[in-house]
Amino acid sequence: MFRKSILAGIVACLAAQHTMVSAQPAQARRDVEWRSYAASNASSKYAPANQIHAGNVGALVEKWVWDSPDNAFVEAANAEGTKLLWPHAYESTPLMVDGKLYVSTSLSQVAAIDASSGQTLWVHNPKSYLSADGRNYVYPPNIGLVQRGVAYWRRHKEERIFFATGNANLIALDAKTGQLEPGFGQGGVVDLKQGLRFPVNQALYGMSSPPLVCGNVVVVGSVVLDFPLQTPMPVGDVRGYDAASGRLLWTFHTVPQEGEKGADTWTPEARAVTGGANVWAPMSCDDKTGVVYMPVSTPTNDYYGGNRIGHNWFADSLVAVHARTGKLIWNYQLLHHSLWDYDPPAAPNLVEMRQHGRLVKAVAQITKQGFVYVFDRATGRPIWPIEERPVPQSLVPGEQTSPTQPFPTKPLPFDRQGLSDNDLIDFTPELRERARATIAPYVHGPLYTPPVEDRSATLGKRGTLTVPGGVGGGSWTGAAFHPKTGILYVPSVTKPAVIRLWRFSNTLAGSSDMLTMADGLPITKPPYGRLTAIDLNSGDHLWMRPVGRGPVNHPELAGLGLKDLGWDRRSFFLVTDTLLFGVQEGIIAPSPVQLSELTVLFRLKNDDAFLWAMDPRTGEKRLELPMKHGNATGSPMTYQVNGRQFIVVPVGGAGHPAKLVAYGLP
Repeated sequence: MFRKSILAGIVACLAAQHTMVSAQPAQARRDVEWRSYAASNASSKYAPANQIHAGNVGALVEKWVWDSPDNAFVEAANAEGTKLLWPHAYESTPLMVDGKLYVSTSLSQVAAIDASSGQTLWVHNPKSYLSADGRNYVYPPNIGLVQRGVAYWRRHKEERIFFATGNANLIALDAKTGQLEPGFGQGGVVDLKQGLRFPVNQALYGMSSPPLVCGNVVVVGSVVLDFPLQTPMPVGDVRGYDAASGRLLWTFHTVPQEGEKGADTWTPEARAVTGGANVWAPMSCDDKTGVVYMPVSTPTNDYYGGNRIGHNWFADSLVAVHARTGKLIWNYQLLHHSLWDYDPPAAPNLVEMRQHGRLVKAVAQITKQGFVYVFDRATGRPIWPIEERPVPQSLVPGEQTSPTQPFPTKPLPFDRQGLSDNDLIDFTPELRERARATIAPYVHGPLYTPPVEDRSATLGKRGTLTVPGGVGGGSWTGAAFHPKTGILYVPSVTKPAVIRLWRFSNTLAGSSDMLTMADGLPITKPPYGRLTAIDLNSGDHLWMRPVGRGPVNHPELAGLGLKDLGWDRRSFFLVTDTLLFGVQEGIIAPSPVQLSELTVLFRLKNDDAFLWAMDPRTGEKRLELPMKHGNATGSPMTYQVNGRQFIVVPVGGAGHPAKLVAYGLP
């Protein structure tokens, strides 16, 4: 009887599973790909993969784990004890095409992986982390050895993977074999350090974001160190290459030269020697029109502009160019004469929205300062008015700040901007007073309060406190867009920072440090990390939710019965038809080891690591699954292959093994 009961139960379970699978619509059984870094060239972070839905998401389990080929190599290299090889956090998001994942590693290796099993199919190692003589490790500028992804191209039966290495090479691989494409550039490689207006110091110039493939053109930006270590610094020009041959098709000068549009927004002297204004973030492409949308960052140096008087086009701008020619179509400067490191940090979202009863193709750019700028995709006309409003002016000798800055009237800011007494933490009167004492040594005020010299004789202050801060607001994590509802999902953090100006090499230069109270508590009211849902049809905020528990268990807050406050750490979201999936970084802090003034190494501490599923209409949680391999370190992606949906999350790096972790239904 007992055995019969067990057998009957098994049969019943199998029958129920068969019914569930059979009841799935055909859409749930077909393959759904993820062909670009953010799902598509429109940077939507959306996929119509619906096998996992609100009714079964609670059953989600870990399906497979892929170990980066970096891990064994880093362990062996560091065991020698002679030179340190230390990759940054593993920030790479895979693509999925035809049942295969393609992903880069922090050391600029590339791998193909079976999308069902997580088994490695091939690995290509260009050894870009080695110096030319092979004796030393080469650390790219800014945060060192880090990569965020690759690009895919197909023409007829030919398939290629493109990636840009940390040491500034553009490489083309056969997608089937992982071998170099001999017909591209010089044996499969284009040296991106060649052909620029200034000679390039390798330590100051590299690549971390994936190239963009728009039609048959590969578009490449760069990472340029913002700090003015030499004159001139490397330029941030964007270039387009023929995807078949590797031939240079065009160069777009992000600091316009004589006779080009925008040249009059610089002095001739500054225009001739200013570097930066690079596109380090991913870009987007309208596949139908062949237009590339480029978020151009700040010029060198990013906290003092006395040597570059003027509005400084095309820095801190959204720029639209023809993919085939690089010809400028339109541009809009989001910030004039930047001094706050508020460069646009993510690929713009190409969206379709309803305006006055008609469908409008638009582009939405999130920013570090907490705005979403929305434009007509074809003309660059703002969808809602953008007002030039007066802002505080600099008292630093030689500086000439812009008298106004552009403020969108819609949507409203998605994060806290500027700092007043009303913004300070106030769970208890004692906390409020400590916050006041913490900010007292610094100049603070509304958004765009300009930097001052450290311990300025004029003001007696130690710097300028900025909110959200240069690593606050929006980030390279980007926003997700649901094309069927018109809702944009924007993750952000409130992370106050102090900008200090000081004398360096006959000029002023700046640095920025995060500011908390002495015990680590934030100085502002929560939420410290948040997700904001914005209806782009109306421009209105629909809802906002804190992301992560936040410091509710801090000794100063424990016992107050607080709900989620959010962590001031990056979070990453993607959207399907029925669910929002999200993950969050751990604590990434500078390592005790610093190689030089050019490169700071970082260490990851895992903390409060979960995979969330949420209702995209309300933000209510449907799943909170502990991630046993640690916090996410890059954007997740999803796909469906052979009728099975997977969510894949990058984890590790920065002192931990780098991995991809795949989740799915049992």
